[in-house]
Amino acid sequence: MFKKKSILTFLQAQVAAFVGGITDYGLMILLTEVVELHFSFSILISGTVGAIINFSINRFWVFKNQSGYSSHINSQLFKFALVVLGSISLKSFGTLIFQKLFQIDYRIGRLITDLFVSYGFNYPLIKYWVFRVKKNPNVIESN
Repeated sequence: MFKKKSILTFLQAQVAAFVGGITDYGLMILLTEVVELHFSFSILISGTVGAIINFSINRFWVFKNQSGYSSHINSQLFKFALVVLGSISLKSFGTLIFQKLFQIDYRIGRLITDLFVSYGFNYPLIKYWVFRVKKNPNVIESN
């Protein structure tokens, strides 16, 4: 059974992903259609911008895992950067596969790929690795 806090955290994370994702997707279209970059390069640039927005929202609103210690945020940034590198790689490769093998427009292929990457890769790693809160062993939880 899900706890209310878990559901709320999941929904907040989806809002963060949506805001970062809309920025990412819109910038990808702009860079590909207007600037005429290949979509793989557009995904790299737009994914980075979307990731910065996503990280900020996750850190300060969703997981509220703020710390006065710079090493703590540095650790989170490093882990998040690794997730983003994996995410961008999966999105670029998935979009390319849909476009080359299945002749699906890159914009549609990207949306399909994003669904799998967001829920199967990004969310679990961000929640359970990047912003994981270590429980205090001295605190006894009650149900």
